[in-house]
Amino acid sequence: MAPFENYLGLGIAGNFALHLDQAGEAEDFKDIITADEAAPKGMFPFYLPCESFKIDATYPKEKLFTYPLSNDTITLPQEDVNVQAEPEVGLVCVMHYDKNGKLSCIEPLKFGAYNDCSIRVAGADKISDKKNWGKDSKGISATLFEIDTFSEGGIMDSFSICSFLVRNGEVHAYGEDVELNGYSYFYKQLTDWITNQINTQEEFGPLEDIKSYIKKCNNPQHAIISIGATRYTPYGESTFLQPDDKVVVAVYNNTQYNVKDILNAVKEQNFTQENISFLVQNVR
Repeated sequence: MAPFENYLGLGIAGNFALHLDQAGEAEDFKDIITADEAAPKGMFPFYLPCESFKIDATYPKEKLFTYPLSNDTITLPQEDVNVQAEPEVGLVCVMHYDKNGKLSCIEPLKFGAYNDCSIRVAGADKISDKKNWGKDSKGISATLFEIDTFSEGGIMDSFSICSFLVRNGEVHAYGEDVELNGYSYFYKQLTDWITNQINTQEEFGPLEDIKSYIKKCNNPQHAIISIGATRYTPYGESTFLQPDDKVVVAVYNNTQYNVKDILNAVKEQNFTQENISFLVQNVR
């Protein structure tokens, strides 16, 4: 069994400044009203760990029931579409429900490098239409770190994220090198937002009624939640994935390493260092 096959898969859109503009998706959310300007735009499902069902005639799409996570491969869609890696942080979480089955809180247990690989197509009905096209369409590192406390003063204060694309033997910076506390919403503000968003998000525009999906899946006890893609470098913003590329996302302890150390590790194909969560995926 795949390690997270029984885990609900959810993602967050718009939790890092300017990413949606770079991805050409800002227009999709123009009618979404948020609590404040910095707030994420919404959540989307990328995997439903249960037998297929239909809330209505269209959603959820059948592909959302296919397990998409891999720690070494991205398989491009059969369709002729543009695909970009989306470097971000993935959280392994426990989902807590009240006696009525309503989500009461989420508890992040682990974190690591994640690739929310996405199709770039204008006018998609839902965010999830671009997120899961089948097996090996997403990525999570096999190296995940235990979270001591999901708050200031904890382990995640000392971590950063960066990413690279290796093409034809050349290494290119793909996503910016940023500290994890650069996310718009983080720690308790983020977990409170996720809980409220799941409980209140309705079918509207690019968003889906996730709480109904969760109920149909018999309230999964665990979830993988990707907390938002970081900003691209100019190269990453304009470069789509091709067969034989290699995508590398690194979540690393910035008191021990810097982005040059990560770059050298990618050039040397040495992904064994301690306190670095590497996600290395070959594109096919």
